[in-house]
Amino acid sequence: MRKFFVYIFLLLSTTAITAQINELGVFLGGSNYIGDVGPTNYISPNNVALGLIYKWNKSTRHSYRLSYTYAKIESSDSDSNVPSRYLRDKSFKNYIHDFTLGLEFNFFEFNLHDSEKAFTPYVSSGISYFIYNENFIPSKTEELDYRHSQFAIPMIIGVKTRLYRNFVLGAEIGARYTFTDNLDGSNPKNNNLQGYRFGNLNSKDWYVFSGITLTYTFGQNPCFCAE
Repeated sequence: MRKFFVYIFLLLSTTAITAQINELGVFLGGSNYIGDVGPTNYISPNNVALGLIYKWNKSTRHSYRLSYTYAKIESSDSDSNVPSRYLRDKSFKNYIHDFTLGLEFNFFEFNLHDSEKAFTPYVSSGISYFIYNENFIPSKTEELDYRHSQFAIPMIIGVKTRLYRNFVLGAEIGARYTFTDNLDGSNPKNNNLQGYRFGNLNSKDWYVFSGITLTYTFGQNPCFCAE
């Protein structure tokens, strides 16, 4: 699956350099998780998240987007205001390598070659593929069973503005709805560990990235005309 994302990135890069306007930059922010362990806050970054981002602007209203983000997620029942979780007193940490491919839509026209300042809110979605630790919690904290990978649906909302010349600054929140219930070690896949399962086994886990993006634009000045 990782080879597929690399292939898509190379294909978009080769096409984009000769046709449209490109953005390449970094994501700097924080991460948090939503699941069966710890607080139930939806946006509460408690660890650093770092990433790379590439955009191919097909028009002033939409772009194709590819990103890689690395983050640590962790949570503890001792920080929860839910009595049953607080008394249970379990905790975990995990490490996420997130690869996301999607489409970004601008609410306003965002022409990177316009001499006037540009500003727009935007939304983005697509498909995420991530690598994580498949853990279990035999007592109070997690133990590693094996490394695993899974898919997620990204839901991103943000705002961005053009800074000086070729730089674009953005702020965004991106939630990933995953297809696993074991980011926290509460529902291990290994049937030999089913005795360690707890929590809501019918609810999938989420992880969230919140932060800023800074991208550098380059490439030809397109006409954004319909072909």
